Amino acid sequence: MDPSDPYVSTPRLVLRPLTGDDFDDYAAMMADPEVGHFLGAEGGMSRADAWRNLAMIIGHREVRGYSMWAVLEKGTGRFVGRAGPWRPEGWPGLGGGWCLARKAWGKGYATEAARAAVAYCFDELGADEVLSLIAPENARSVRVAERIGHAFLRDAEVRGRPCRIYGQSRQA
Repeated sequence: MDPSDPYVSTPRLVLRPLTGDDFDDYAAMMADPEVGHFLGAEGGMSRADAWRNLAMIIGHREVRGYSMWAVLEKGTGRFVGRAGPWRPEGWPGLGGGWCLARKAWGKGYATEAARAAVAYCFDELGADEVLSLIAPENARSVRVAERIGHAFLRDAEVRGRPCRIYGQSRQA
């Protein structure tokens, strides 16, 4: 597949594989202290750390055959975040994750992208369950998880950080 071909299209968004061409927008998003706060990047992520993070996401696609996508506004083509399936080593299961640039908050994009990611996990990846790991104090992401049909499953510690695991089964 050509990396520029969209994997998923929603009414307002195009979700396509992240590439190196997304780096400047990705680094700007990750540098925002409010974005980085719940991702373990207090004060925002440095440009060098954003590079490593983007490379990890692109590498995940090479290893697993899927990964988070760039989230673009359909009408403008503007980069607004990342979302998609995710299961790095040590993760408790197949996850559907999302992270949006602050300029895209409050527009319903996270819910729209997360719904598409969950559907992709069930329909294309054949998942029986999809999880989302959320920092305990991240009320915005908890609301997104609940809007897409996730329920609280349990508290856990993943990679040394506390998280709340939300999820849903295929039957749900």
